[in-house]
Amino acid sequence: MPYIQDLAKKYLVVTLLGPRQSGKTTLVRASFPSKPYVNMEDFDVRSLATLDPKSFIAAYPHGAIFDEVQRAPHLLSYIQVLVDELSKKDCSF
Repeated sequence: MPYIQDLAKKYLVVTLLGPRQSGKTTLVRASFPSKPYVNMEDFDVRSLATLDPKSFIAAYPHGAIFDEVQRAPHLLSYIQVLVDELSKKDCSF
């Protein structure tokens, strides 16, 4: 757990990949118990993320665990734009 928590201190987004049923969700939920857990396997959740991705992401201003995000791949583009914008604000030239 400390490794994934250290990564989250350095990066705005951390993605965990691995085979099915290998404990990814358990690890992430145990590592970040205070973060909201959002499962994209839930049709209603996925529909909301699909219909209005900006509002969907805005509902989690302090981050969240997006499980099964591959079920809503377009959401990753919105997350990338948001992270890029936040990174530009933090840069001082």
